[in-house]
Amino acid sequence: MMQEYDAIVVGGGAAGLLAAGTAAQNGARVLVVERNPRMARKVMITGKGRCNVTNDCSEEEFLQQVCSNAKFLLGPIHRFPPAKTMSFFRALGVPLKVERGNRVFPDSDRAVNIVDALVLSVKRAGVDFLHQRVERLLLEDGEVRGVHCQDGTDLFAPQVLVATGGKSYPLTGSTGDGYELAAQAGHSIIPPRASLIPIETQQTWCRECMGLSLKNVTLTLWEEKKKKPLYEELGEMLFTHFGISGPLVLTASTFLRQDLSRYRMEIDLKPALDEKQLEQRVLRDFDANRNKDFFNALSGLLPRKLIPVMVRLSEIPPEEKVHQITREQRERLCRMIKHLSLTPKALRPVEEAIVTAGGVCVKEVAPQTMESKLCRGLFFAGEVLDLDARTGGFNLQIAFSTGFVAGESMGKKENQYVCGSN
Repeated sequence: MMQEYDAIVVGGGAAGLLAAGTAAQNGARVLVVERNPRMARKVMITGKGRCNVTNDCSEEEFLQQVCSNAKFLLGPIHRFPPAKTMSFFRALGVPLKVERGNRVFPDSDRAVNIVDALVLSVKRAGVDFLHQRVERLLLEDGEVRGVHCQDGTDLFAPQVLVATGGKSYPLTGSTGDGYELAAQAGHSIIPPRASLIPIETQQTWCRECMGLSLKNVTLTLWEEKKKKPLYEELGEMLFTHFGISGPLVLTASTFLRQDLSRYRMEIDLKPALDEKQLEQRVLRDFDANRNKDFFNALSGLLPRKLIPVMVRLSEIPPEEKVHQITREQRERLCRMIKHLSLTPKALRPVEEAIVTAGGVCVKEVAPQTMESKLCRGLFFAGEVLDLDARTGGFNLQIAFSTGFVAGESMGKKENQYVCGSN
């Protein structure tokens, strides 16, 4: 039976769109089925709406930032590395810039420019679009034959790519549908869990600092009985009503496992100053404010929202005159500035995660093609797979790389077999 399409892509996100465009450019007739009225909704919110599209690093550096199954990505990252992602979008007329940590953003700082360029490239390649939810795969004799949609429609194609994302940010369409489709074909699903997720803390004072963004601070994560920190990096973080968030915290969360009580965190509020330099800085501030109350002498040293917290934690009376503060009290304040302690209590729900870890077991997928080893004609790409990385553009790059490989594989003439043929 002849088919209208050579390939159906379920999911119009980063992986699905790049795969669809690549397959079409390689001669395949492609249909993208997306449940949302707009494509790539999750890409629209990445990088706080700026879209951290990739990371300008080598393949080796990239793989060092992958948390799960880095070996699986050796081939895909080699075939479509960050440099190709950058060239791809620049060729589409989107100027890019590289910021701290080699993070790549559009010059405009607007994620919509990335999304519009990607969608336009797919449309120019001749890909068709359908806004519908896929409920199940059409399977027969160990092969995929198409998909069944929520409105009762059956769509037929000898190749189907599942690129539905994970379970994070369900309002963008990432509701875990892809796991059900994969399981229907016999695939094992590694239980989804949060990755790149804000952290709830035992310390309730974080609520008092809600909305305070710290820049150029160092966050260090320690695990009990280990001499070296698990993670230490300079960057930005944010206080929330439940604890902490921001780039440093999201990356730190990837190191946390069950039983969070064995971890502790420290914030260095003045990483540019060593202990002696900080002491000299505090002495200068105190000398300039020697007749003021302690509470009113910290505005040049600490953010306004953090001052009441630091005064309370230092156990120095807020009304104490600065010239009456003892050396011991001053040293205690300096230690707190360099080692402000926090204790993780819990990770936020998986629905709030930037990325979902877990998903389709990669042992059951061929990395050279992204095709299922269990079901002929079934492909996977992007976050639906058990692949995740740290923050900095690495997860979007995984979507682009795996999507490209899947698209190339579906676009090859030898893969465009007709359903029902043997």
